[in-house]
Amino acid sequence: MPLDDEQLAAKLVRGLVPGKITLAEYDPAWPERYERRAAELRDVLGDRLRLVEHIGSTSVPGLAAKPIIDIVAGIDDPDDEQAYLPDLEAVGYDVRVREPGHRCLRAGDPDEPVNLHCYAPQDVEVRRYLVFRDRLRASVADRELYEATKRELAQREWRDVNYYAEAKRPVILEIPGRGGWQE
Repeated sequence: MPLDDEQLAAKLVRGLVPGKITLAEYDPAWPERYERRAAELRDVLGDRLRLVEHIGSTSVPGLAAKPIIDIVAGIDDPDDEQAYLPDLEAVGYDVRVREPGHRCLRAGDPDEPVNLHCYAPQDVEVRRYLVFRDRLRASVADRELYEATKRELAQREWRDVNYYAEAKRPVILEIPGRGGWQE
């Protein structure tokens, strides 16, 4: 089913944000930014953090990306916000998406933003993120296909960044299968 404004409004905490996507060439500082944030998450959440991984385009050397570090965190029950959210808010994270089994939070100043995706560690979405990332790291052809798709889509104006993400979905679903992965 195609994404629509009503579906987005139900899960976006701050509503739709129209805009244009700006891609940056790969920056070797992105893994360092991830490592700093991952260390902070380990300190803040301790053993409540079951998994922490750098995902998204900034985790793939050589791939152009929106300069936002994406992190997936394994939290036993993302819907139990009282178990972890106050500690994340205390270090500057702000909830942006609230949906069953998933929270997306934003932190960082405008020059170093971070998206933190909280899922249960065994959630299939976590596996999808990691398989997709690893496939892009391993395959030049898939990396080039994905970057070309992103560059084409970045030419448009979007009612919200989630529509840009949805427009990339067909290639995101295709690439892992090219490496043999099946759910």
